[in-house]
Amino acid sequence: MLTRKKEDLPEVMTVADIQKFLGIGKVQAYDLVKSGKFHVVHVGRRIIISRNGFLKWFDGTSEEQAE
Repeated sequence: MLTRKKEDLPEVMTVADIQKFLGIGKVQAYDLVKSGKFHVVHVGRRIIISRNGFLKWFDGTSEEQAE
């Protein structure tokens, strides 16, 4: 099932959550996460992303976008 609504995203997201939300492939999702466009946290082998940080980037309101 695709997650397409912002409010359906979990507070702490995974790469798979981003993949489902954007409707992109696994490789594209990992490339996006590695791009540095939003903050990610590595916990062991896991990559986790704050929903708020991701959505700021998605909506074009992140600090990186302002520079």
